[in-house]
Amino acid sequence: MAASIESLLEEISGVQEPIEELQGLKTALLAIPANALRGSVSGLRLGVIFSLLSSSRGEQVELCVDILERILTVLSPEHVVQNYRAELQAGLTHPNEEVKILALVQIGRIVEHRDAATEILHDHDILRAVIQCIAEEKMAVAKQAIRSLSKLSHCKPGLDKLFQTDLLKVIKDVMATSDIVRYRIYELVVEISSVSPISLGYCANSSILSQLLGELSGDDVLIRATAIEMVTTLAHSQHGRQYLAQQGIMEKLSNMIIGSEADSFSSLYLPGLVKFFGNLAIADSPQQVCETYPAFQNKVFEMTLDADPVMLGVALDTLGLLGSTVEGKQVLQKTGEKFKTVLSKMSQLANSAATELRVRSLDAISQLLTLQPEQQTEDLLALTESWFLHLSNHPMDMIRSISTQPFPELYCVALGIFSAIAAQPWGQKLMISTPGFMEFILDRSTGKSKEAKDAKFELVGTLVSSTTAANILGSQHYIHLKAYLREGPYYVSAVAAVGIEGAD
Repeated sequence: MAASIESLLEEISGVQEPIEELQGLKTALLAIPANALRGSVSGLRLGVIFSLLSSSRGEQVELCVDILERILTVLSPEHVVQNYRAELQAGLTHPNEEVKILALVQIGRIVEHRDAATEILHDHDILRAVIQCIAEEKMAVAKQAIRSLSKLSHCKPGLDKLFQTDLLKVIKDVMATSDIVRYRIYELVVEISSVSPISLGYCANSSILSQLLGELSGDDVLIRATAIEMVTTLAHSQHGRQYLAQQGIMEKLSNMIIGSEADSFSSLYLPGLVKFFGNLAIADSPQQVCETYPAFQNKVFEMTLDADPVMLGVALDTLGLLGSTVEGKQVLQKTGEKFKTVLSKMSQLANSAATELRVRSLDAISQLLTLQPEQQTEDLLALTESWFLHLSNHPMDMIRSISTQPFPELYCVALGIFSAIAAQPWGQKLMISTPGFMEFILDRSTGKSKEAKDAKFELVGTLVSSTTAANILGSQHYIHLKAYLREGPYYVSAVAAVGIEGAD
């Protein structure tokens, strides 16, 4: 096996136009399983393939990249850095983006490996070239450079190299290239900051984080909107949230929501602000966030009544996020009539909005109504029941009607609402008292797609696993549900199968 690959390499080295030979080598490599390939290629010299990357012929370069990607991926990072460091460095400045990405991916593998990483950390030129790739016109190259560099933040020597040598000046010089590149550097720094409190400390000391926070006050609303996105990512980690709180950022963003009333361009950054506080509420405490920053909750309610589909979508997603927790449900319930107005609008959207908004509204309603068995106190069951009944005079018929419309995504998300209430006794009582509903659940002819069958199967599984279902639904229905579950989501009865064959 190794001999045949070696002979193919030799053939390539003796040909001026080696497209056919390269294709043959690629085919041979793909035919060998990865675990067997490692032993076959570890002793080979790949200089001839690397040398062919200098061609101006796109097809030749593409074949070489495919071959190198296949071989280098199965070799150990130590082997790659010890044998092909110069070639990887040359790849970082190659005019072809695929060659750059190949080199960056391999460098990313190397820096993840403790012993191999040491060699890269001592190679200033390679690291400088990787940083400079962030300024590349092609986004795919820049993204891969960011991924590879962010892996350095998992070890102290990597952080020292990036932030305590003149590589920091290289980073700042690259930052100055353009607004777009500056935000790519922010993305890198936010990724690194998110790893640990130590890595955040390095980034804060570099002054790049404070520069990012300064963008929140800029005059350019698009830059401000992008900065809010970056800050939201930073807030995903606990140490990130602590840092932002210390810098007074939560208060600043809350004031931006309040000030948005007088800003005609606020629609560009308001969705980002709402997402920030929505994520903050779930990460920390819905009650604490909504009480400390009341402008956030008021704005979400206001956006639900907005005509702008972007605002509506973000408001719906945020309500679903808040309502997915018990504490969030209680916070929303405390607002009384305000939330009932919002719930009525959600029901209206679920019935008659554009399909995407209908799906998002139904999904949010599903999260609002979901209660795990261990959360089912008398008060919380009364709360979810009252919300469901507020959706319509006949909410069971309303949701079932939506599920019968010719949109597969609506079918699945409508069944998600039935799954939410199926775990609760009041939901089971509504199901058994709604004419034809149990037959609807057991009817396998509705919902033809895999996703639809999975959604129906989840609903049946929720009912069967409930401790109250057998008693409320009756033993006969419960036996049929268990049989459905036992047969699996994709079961086709013999009668149905014969009917289909007869139709052919």
